[in-house]
Amino acid sequence: MRVRPAESADLPVLQDLEVEAGRMFRTLGMDAVAEDEPADLATLERYRTAGGAWVLGTEPGVRVAAYLLSEVVDGALHVEQVSTHPKAARQGAGARLIEHAAARAREAGLPALTLTTFREVPWNAPYYARLGFRPVAEDRLTPGLRAIRAHEAALGLDRWPRLVMRRPVPAGADTAPPGP
Repeated sequence: MRVRPAESADLPVLQDLEVEAGRMFRTLGMDAVAEDEPADLATLERYRTAGGAWVLGTEPGVRVAAYLLSEVVDGALHVEQVSTHPKAARQGAGARLIEHAAARAREAGLPALTLTTFREVPWNAPYYARLGFRPVAEDRLTPGLRAIRAHEAALGLDRWPRLVMRRPVPAGADTAPPGP
C-alpha cells in the first residue's frame, strides 16, 4: 500500500472507514463519538479537490487502510482527521500518513502540523506525542485554532478533555520525529 491523493471513488469508502474506526470509542464509554456521523461526501470532496485528502491504499475505492484530511490554518498544515481501519491499526498506517502530511507541509514552506485531539484516548494524544506533536497552551492558540476548538465545543466534544497539538516541520529537514 502507498500514500496517494484521495480520488472521488474513495470518498464513500472513507465514510465507511470512519464509522469502523469510530467504533473503538465505545470501548472507552465514548458512545457519542462512536455514533457520530462521518463527514458528508461534499465535505470530503472539498478536502480532495483542495489537495488535502490522502489515503493509504491501492486503487481508488478498494483496500483503503487509512486516510488523512488536512487544510492550511493560520500558516500551518492542520490535520483535521486521521482514521485507520481497525484491521490496519497498529501497523503504522496513521504514522505514514502523518509523515506524508509533514513532507507536504515542508514542500509548501509551512513550519508545522497542528491538530486537535482527545487528551486521554490512547490512540489520540499519547499516540501523537510519540509522533513528535506537543500540546499547545490555550493562550498560544491562533485565531483559526481557537475557531476549530469553539466548533468542537459546540458539537459537544468537550465532554472529554481535548487539546491542540503542534509538530514543527523544519525546512529541508527529515520530518521523522526523534526516536524513542
